[in-house]
Amino acid sequence: MTDRIIDLRSDTVTRPSFAMRRAMAGAEVGDDVYGEDPTLNRLEQRAAEIFGKEAALFVPTGTMANTIAVKIHTLHGQEVICDSRSHLMDWELAMVAWFAGCLVRPIATEDGILRWSEIKKSVKTASPHRSPTGLIEIENTHNMAGGVVYPIHVINEICHEAHSVGIKVHMDGARVFNAACHLNVPVSEIAANVDTVMFCLSKGLGAPVGSMLLGTAAAIEEGRLYRKRLGGGMRQAGILAAAGLIALEEMPKRLGEDHANARMLAEALSDMPGVKIDPKRVNTNIVIFDVSGTGVKSAEIADRCKANGLRVSTANPTNVRIVTHCDASSKDCERAIEVLRKIL
Repeated sequence: MTDRIIDLRSDTVTRPSFAMRRAMAGAEVGDDVYGEDPTLNRLEQRAAEIFGKEAALFVPTGTMANTIAVKIHTLHGQEVICDSRSHLMDWELAMVAWFAGCLVRPIATEDGILRWSEIKKSVKTASPHRSPTGLIEIENTHNMAGGVVYPIHVINEICHEAHSVGIKVHMDGARVFNAACHLNVPVSEIAANVDTVMFCLSKGLGAPVGSMLLGTAAAIEEGRLYRKRLGGGMRQAGILAAAGLIALEEMPKRLGEDHANARMLAEALSDMPGVKIDPKRVNTNIVIFDVSGTGVKSAEIADRCKANGLRVSTANPTNVRIVTHCDASSKDCERAIEVLRKIL
């Protein structure tokens, strides 16, 4: 067993950098519920500028950001279209139903990418017999599809067609900066036509806490009320925003390192017995590989990895999930390959 644990379960395990800790210690603060925290106000203004949106809202979690977005765009009793493996559907405790009063209408995709040709088959208008579509949600990058990135023309087509029939589009962009790195474009180009977009400061960008929701000034003003209803009204939150500003300004520059490490892992895994993975489909920092050929369940493989100083997660009984991040160097990932090769 190694002395140091290599944790590749998720990019949520990242710890704030020294620069973030220093900024947090010296942050200028006020009461954010009153709109008086200067550091938090600066973070929201800067995020809006970077995304080309009118306004932004800081929230504790990505789940809260998605929950608020759904509530902004829908009425009780409507349907929300999303991918069948989306975070919104599987990992957010049915908040679409619990808070927004809506039904999820999932669409199964082979690659995690929703396309208008499939979406339009599920779009419904109001009638005496069925619930109308209130919102379309897309996830970019798509977590459970292995960090796949939406082509920009696909996003734009969905937005154009949805808007033409009066339906809004929300992007769960928890890792949208990873998508921007992969495409080598600014996030503003990716999110140009969606009505709202959220992203996480606390994943690949390395901040300790927080996500952002962006959209029109009117939408974000409404969202601020829903944040309070959900218990997200914070006081001297500038301490958190100080780290968020560094995450926003500095950390996107290094995401390519995580992508390179993920590709290295995928290439090595593709040569291991009993493993099924196509390295060419690893776009960003998420590696999901099928271990059914080993005859061992993914949970047991995860346990064996842990016993050898490597932490990984499971996506289902046959798939293991690895996520690279700023706290895992290339040497750490090389060590992870050694552990996986020993086990597999």
